[in-house]
Amino acid sequence: MPPGGTAQLPLVRVSNTTARSPILTTEALTVRFGGLAALTNVSLRVPAGEIRGIIGPNGAGKSTFFNCLTGVLRPTSGRIMFNGEDISGLPPYTISRKAIARSYQITNLLPGATALENVRIASQSRHHNWSMLRHHRAYRDVIDRARAVLADVGLAGKEDELAVNLSHGEQRNLEIGIALATEPKLLCLDEPTAGMSVAETHATVDLIRQIARDLTILIVEHDMEVVMGLAHTITVLNYGEVLAEGRPAEIQANPRVQEVYLKT
Repeated sequence: MPPGGTAQLPLVRVSNTTARSPILTTEALTVRFGGLAALTNVSLRVPAGEIRGIIGPNGAGKSTFFNCLTGVLRPTSGRIMFNGEDISGLPPYTISRKAIARSYQITNLLPGATALENVRIASQSRHHNWSMLRHHRAYRDVIDRARAVLADVGLAGKEDELAVNLSHGEQRNLEIGIALATEPKLLCLDEPTAGMSVAETHATVDLIRQIARDLTILIVEHDMEVVMGLAHTITVLNYGEVLAEGRPAEIQANPRVQEVYLKT
């Protein structure tokens, strides 16, 4: 759907999110690869409890932004503040333990493991140091947590199913479950509805709304109907810079945003 179109999914609003303290702040975040600037002075504030959409054409810097937040890339300059702490350049395992989790555009599962095992491993990484002397079944709390997460993402009854045998929509929801198992405060979703049918997309949108009650969510998504229906605020990136920011209706009506998308 083009930015000027009408979203069919109902718009969801959370009042006064701008009055809340930010859980995430980036200050002049910049990433350069040699002479190429992938991000340039990206500054934003995300209030706790908000669903923030991050959109932009291919090459706009969305994945680079997520990679910085989750420790995959070290920023060239600028800062990332999470819960009042500077996390700029920390490695991914440390970022995860700070309560930031991410799902990926391309499904990132252990295909030969069951749904329960996929989630159990993520939960165990959050709560226990690895030990070769203890069997995973000794961690009763981890198993219970994994089962609860599977139920939360609509996969109750699929615990013993191999991940490779799940449908595409179920695999995407399992990946969200893996992220939730690490008990994040900030969840970064990268194209969560990519490749889904209409029915699967609507189910995933409902799932995101449900889990957003207890989380702050950043969502990168090309499906404008999904973004306009979910996000409280949308940040538009273009050539690594913030082009616009505002409520969904403001972004839809923004002539600069429309021009960027009409060119793509």
